[in-house]
Amino acid sequence: MADNVSVEEFLATAVDAAKKAGEIIRKGFYQTKHVEHKGQVDLVTETDKACEDLVFNHLKLHYPSHKFIGEETTAAYGTSELTDEPTWIVDPLDGTTNFVHGFPFVCVSIGLTLGKVPTVGVVYNPLMDELFTGILGKGAFLNGSPIRVSSQTELVKSLLATEPGTKRDTPTVDATTNRINNLLFKVRSVRMSGSCALNLCGIACGRLDLFYELGYGGPWDVAAGVLMVKEAGGLVYEPFGKDFDITVPQPRIQVSIADDMDAPKRC
Repeated sequence: MADNVSVEEFLATAVDAAKKAGEIIRKGFYQTKHVEHKGQVDLVTETDKACEDLVFNHLKLHYPSHKFIGEETTAAYGTSELTDEPTWIVDPLDGTTNFVHGFPFVCVSIGLTLGKVPTVGVVYNPLMDELFTGILGKGAFLNGSPIRVSSQTELVKSLLATEPGTKRDTPTVDATTNRINNLLFKVRSVRMSGSCALNLCGIACGRLDLFYELGYGGPWDVAAGVLMVKEAGGLVYEPFGKDFDITVPQPRIQVSIADDMDAPKRC
């Protein structure tokens, strides 16, 4: 085990960091936000940066030899390559647009990879006080209680989550909306929460039956959530059916929840 530390200790440290960052989010949620644009609709606030600093400082204090990849640091200093070294992958505030608008689907996402394999995951929504945790091979939990994916196997009875993305050029918007239009004839309904990590956790705890997102931001969006889905008995694919690989640059993600539900693999 890296640094002779157990995965349970890694998890406990990550939970502490997530809860400390969650307190910053909770306080900032009800205050005036200072917003910057990373793109046409992609936002960042001082809370994103404060949370990432807090989480990284907390983790570095405990594990100074580990590697770190974060959304805001990576955006500022270039892409960090994932290696076999123990690596913490952090989205300090997933759902920044929700945060800016006072929509309470926001979270801290912290994942740890060992040998490039997601091994520990924490996703914390401080506004709903929901803490999702997972350890490779040891299950996934919501506020300490075990969670499982939905048992729904009929597409027509399924609740599907997706996201529109941040690009607003006409071809991308047309492709995105056409895809949703087609899917609406095949599922019960569609939801867009504005948080990739919370969508994945929604799959893990059975609130959602299916989730896909194309061209998401980076590994910080999925490092913890993908682990949660798998540990809760779910399946994670790339769009054309290959097993999801967090090391693939600019990956695209698709999630389904049952071995015999083959339709989602081809959406």
